[in-house]
Amino acid sequence: MQTEILKSKRLQLRAVEPSDIDLLYKWENDPAVWRVSNTLSPYSRFQIEEYVMSARNDIYLNRQLRLMIVGLRGNIKGKAIGAIDLFDFDPLNLRAGAGILVGQEFRGKGYASEALEILIQYAFEVLNLRQLYCNITPVNTISVSLFEKVGFERCGIKQDWIRLDNGWMEEWMFQLIRRS
Repeated sequence: MQTEILKSKRLQLRAVEPSDIDLLYKWENDPAVWRVSNTLSPYSRFQIEEYVMSARNDIYLNRQLRLMIVGLRGNIKGKAIGAIDLFDFDPLNLRAGAGILVGQEFRGKGYASEALEILIQYAFEVLNLRQLYCNITPVNTISVSLFEKVGFERCGIKQDWIRLDNGWMEEWMFQLIRRS
């Protein structure tokens, strides 16, 4: 993996390492994240450890890639502050889904948009993808703003897509298409 393209002035995206297991365990088991990640039950530490230890970081083999967002400066230098994913990788149609999670204490500082911009550059310039997509519920206004800020456009609405205790909620689909 080309590491220079996975950097900005403040952040670097790197492969998941065994030292990330406890942090991933904490994030993956936060019920506040479950609704946006379509998770219904907690992960065991063993499951997270198995994932980390078996990850080959080969998007062509796994059809997904998880990278840690790590700070390069100041009080976040060397600290994993989030994770960013490419999933549903489709090498035939040159597309993948994108997802991001930034730790609660690091939100609102521009790290998520910076990390997404790094991922977009990697996806388009290294993987030669034509498009990225994501799915977001309209109540997740922070994520809607984030993805729109980096150039994603809403392209569809999935009606009654998410079941709630008192009914149904739609989900919006966003795309970022490389036009060149």
